[in-house]
Amino acid sequence: MDERMIGAAQTGDINILYELILNDPYVLQRIDDVPFFHTPLHVAASAGHIDFMMEMINLKPSFARKLNQAGFSPLLLALQNDRTQAVLRLLRFDKGLVRVKGREGFTPLHHVVRAGNVDLLVKFLEVCPEAIEDVTVRDETVFHIAVNNDMLEAFQVLVGWLIRSRHESAQRWEKELLSWANIDGNTVLHVAAIRNKPLVVKVLLERLCGDHINAKNAEGLTAFDIPSQYPLDEGKVDYKESIKDMISKAGGLSGSLLPNKSISSIHINSLKQKMSCFRKFATIADRGKKGISPEMLNTFLVVTVLIITTTYDASLNPQKKPDDNSSPPDHLNYYSSLDSTGITAPVPSPSSTIVLIDQLIDVSTMFWLYNTLTFWAATVLTVFLLPSRSICLFLLITLSLFGTCYMLLVAVSLGDLISLQTTKPLLYRSQSIVNYSLSTTLALVVLYRISYYILYRFVPKKKSFVLVQLVFFSVFAVILVPAILYSEAILY
Repeated sequence: MDERMIGAAQTGDINILYELILNDPYVLQRIDDVPFFHTPLHVAASAGHIDFMMEMINLKPSFARKLNQAGFSPLLLALQNDRTQAVLRLLRFDKGLVRVKGREGFTPLHHVVRAGNVDLLVKFLEVCPEAIEDVTVRDETVFHIAVNNDMLEAFQVLVGWLIRSRHESAQRWEKELLSWANIDGNTVLHVAAIRNKPLVVKVLLERLCGDHINAKNAEGLTAFDIPSQYPLDEGKVDYKESIKDMISKAGGLSGSLLPNKSISSIHINSLKQKMSCFRKFATIADRGKKGISPEMLNTFLVVTVLIITTTYDASLNPQKKPDDNSSPPDHLNYYSSLDSTGITAPVPSPSSTIVLIDQLIDVSTMFWLYNTLTFWAATVLTVFLLPSRSICLFLLITLSLFGTCYMLLVAVSLGDLISLQTTKPLLYRSQSIVNYSLSTTLALVVLYRISYYILYRFVPKKKSFVLVQLVFFSVFAVILVPAILYSEAILY
């Protein structure tokens, strides 16, 4: 690069920059053609000349992501030289600069964690939360870097931000990043045990489940084995409970007591087994759902909601049973006929056959049966089309309660219509059974989804599994027992 260009960048002289461009219009283009180059933007960012830096970005935006021969981007150089204002201006130009990987795969976020600059750490996570999932060439996350560099405050900020994040991928990050293994197979818990960080170990044990606590590294050691393999200086132990005791109380075991499993061994047996009918149906359903475009999915949801609304509205305005003196318009009469001579055939007197047909083909009862089937078909389709996100749990709970309300509403609406009959129509009994069965099934699906979400997000310890199940069965009882009792009264 021309010495005058370097001098202009170091002093921030924009006039000299344009003089050089006037003499040679391709001066910046030749720099851009070189894959790795220490550009004028690198020089200006290191020196903190913001005006010159932004002028260079306007002329050559590609310089902002270019690495120099040492493997550093302009943003990384600004961080290394404590040019905070230059860093913030670069972020205003492109928030994605936080994720530009430099030497050894380090991003600017990795750099601020290693330096312990929590102010810029929070700023980086605010402008580009996706940067938290970037790893170095050694497969180290920001959590590894914080613990390795004894940056306890940065680690606490990272964990606090992660558990409070409302990003769409936050749940996956919380599950994966805290248990992520680096190139040596060491998770953050391994690193914290090696470096004798009991406060870090305590935070991690509150977030990890048993399988992650007992994860083995490349040497076959779990975090429980680390204190024995890496003797600690007694003078540095500043926590009233040893790390080994903390891990043991959380369910940690020695690697020698755990079976050796390959990465894919968990799935090998399941892949060899014959596929069940339920699994086949679930696979076909998932494939069909993933093949639906977002626009079509939204359209389907609108249609199903309209169907649910219409069928529920119909149950609010039931048909009234006609008087006994009038001819029932909703019954089909198959007993009057005219012979070829014009003589009317006698109508048979009421018998068991007439009663049976009356129960089977009562138009009003048939309407209620089909209305019920339509309502539940639309409800089940809505449950199927909902995205697999935690917020949809609230919609599932609402649908479950709504379905129970429909079941009771139909029972109340039809109760008066058949109260005077000694024998209840068979279709009405069938409809009651359908309502009862589908409402119970929907409630069970909702409880399964909630328990799955709670167990993996809030209850990492397996010993709490029984307690969680008892709580959910209690919720199930509170929701459905009144409906079940009323349904039993209807059927008999």
